[in-house]
Amino acid sequence: MASTKDVKERIKATKRTRQITTAMEMVDTAKLNRIKHHTKPYNDYASKVKAVVSHLAQSHLLDKLSSSSDSKSSHSTGKVAYLVITSNRGLVGSYNSNVLRGTNAFIQKHTPNSKDYMILAVGGNGADFYKKRGVNVAYENLDVADIPTYSNIKGIISTINNMYKHHIFSKLYVCYDHFVNQMVSKFRAEQMLPMDSKAFAEGKSKNLKTSKSAAVTPEYEIEPDESTIAKVVIPQYVESLIFGAILDGKTAEHASGSNAMRSASDNANDLVSKLQLAYNRARQAAITTELTEIVGGQEALKH
Repeated sequence: MASTKDVKERIKATKRTRQITTAMEMVDTAKLNRIKHHTKPYNDYASKVKAVVSHLAQSHLLDKLSSSSDSKSSHSTGKVAYLVITSNRGLVGSYNSNVLRGTNAFIQKHTPNSKDYMILAVGGNGADFYKKRGVNVAYENLDVADIPTYSNIKGIISTINNMYKHHIFSKLYVCYDHFVNQMVSKFRAEQMLPMDSKAFAEGKSKNLKTSKSAAVTPEYEIEPDESTIAKVVIPQYVESLIFGAILDGKTAEHASGSNAMRSASDNANDLVSKLQLAYNRARQAAITTELTEIVGGQEALKH
């Protein structure tokens, strides 16, 4: 049995650890509340852009734009790019492992040959994970803020668009953890490039509210021309999707970090209780031993 001094030191060390995890939980909770407040105006903007592009897809304008774009460039590489969004730090619970596990399963299903895909990593954990396994990490960014703004990730979006325009890859999936609530997040892998009218139809049925006007197929008169509209609307849509995925992933990261630190604090409390019980027992045993020795000494003196 450990001495009372050893147990007492362990209690002190565990309490110090609990103080750290409690402070980290408070920090992650504050970041989560801030990013949720920051997300609301973005969601309003993204929903408007998504509605416009969905209506363009309904009117078959998007199909014409896609076909004309494909005729100009064949994207002959045929490579698939996976934009993997992880954190730069640890102590965020199962957040990084969920993203990497889901991404690996998705890659194995769609592009099992490592020569057919590349990784675009946002966050150090994802970049390090794939580099250690010899996977082609064509781009990495470790400078995303805890509360991302558009100006903070504008360089990421610009780099991805340039890589696509220069045919470095022909298809882009964004892989991240979607924030559902404080306790739950779900892995998502969404195709961002090229434009897919079927994906728009699915997105419309999931994200837009059903109304009488939704049943009407919209028709547009384009001025000055279709290509000009494409140059304005479609890039905004792609930018909003990528920015939204990074924002969503960061929200899930802070929620996971807060939950992990709360769990660590609870475990520290349980350990302190067990150590306190062990300390009391050791102290009681020491007192009993001392009393026994005293009584035994008195009896020896009588004889």
